[in-house]
Amino acid sequence: MLVLTRSDVEELLDLGELVGALARAHEELSSGAVSMPPRIAAFASEGLLGAMPAYLPSAGLGCKLVSLFAKNADRPTHQAAIVLFDPRNGTPVALMDGTYVTEMRTAGAAALATRLLARDDARVLAILGTGAQARSHAQMFARVRDWSEIRLAGRDPEKAAQLAAELGLTAAGSFEEAVRGADVVAATTHATQPVVRAEWVAPGTHVSSVGYAAPASELDPELVRSATIVVESRESSFAPPPGGAPELAGIDPATVAELGELVSGGRRGRTTPVEITLYKSVGVAVQDLAAAALVLAAARERGTGLEIELEEIHA
Repeated sequence: MLVLTRSDVEELLDLGELVGALARAHEELSSGAVSMPPRIAAFASEGLLGAMPAYLPSAGLGCKLVSLFAKNADRPTHQAAIVLFDPRNGTPVALMDGTYVTEMRTAGAAALATRLLARDDARVLAILGTGAQARSHAQMFARVRDWSEIRLAGRDPEKAAQLAAELGLTAAGSFEEAVRGADVVAATTHATQPVVRAEWVAPGTHVSSVGYAAPASELDPELVRSATIVVESRESSFAPPPGGAPELAGIDPATVAELGELVSGGRRGRTTPVEITLYKSVGVAVQDLAAAALVLAAARERGTGLEIELEEIHA
């Protein structure tokens, strides 16, 4: 088994290839070629541990174990490990840090959705949040569009100003200030009250939401009801917590498109320049596999990582 640390994964994951790999993964998912049950979790007093297995023909067989501890201040709120297996015989072949993969694949899929759903003339981006996802969104969204302005807002204006200065973004004094007039809004918070209000969002805006704080939400229910909605997987997004999105309660799944259906052209996303589109992410295992496969291929090519033997295999 090949063991890869976070520093290894950061060096090996090609962000230039990530959006394309995620597009292929989602197209396979929507075509029915993937085996991927909804996420399950064990709940601790301060958080949860989720298990996310999947088989993806283009990327292989694997499982991510991910913890979500929203109160963490001295370490990431999401921490993870990914194990990849040989799909021919089930042998474990790699163990890698999944925290960085989670950060970048989440933002990468949101960037893919923005490429497919935002208006062609969208040039102003608002990022809501000051955590790891705010950083990764700034990185990945820059790969799918040339932005004339990227605004950043958070619950703590001082922290938002510091992060905006570090990333070269424009600090907004409030969520409302960031959202009003933005062409694309990317919500990345653990907020238990909406940080995107329907009355702040202009016609034609694309909204992206990757935050999870079930049963609460970072989105205004009125905004969800009025938007054209795209998800990663209807099965996963409409599953009960911790798999699904509480925002989608009461929404008819048949009215919601999957990201892979947009990639293949099987369904349309935006049809008018004035409709509001919404990408609501819950995070799915094929995203982890797509990213992890890129990491493993690069590790094998460069000879990176530590080889260990879990058990001796006798033919």
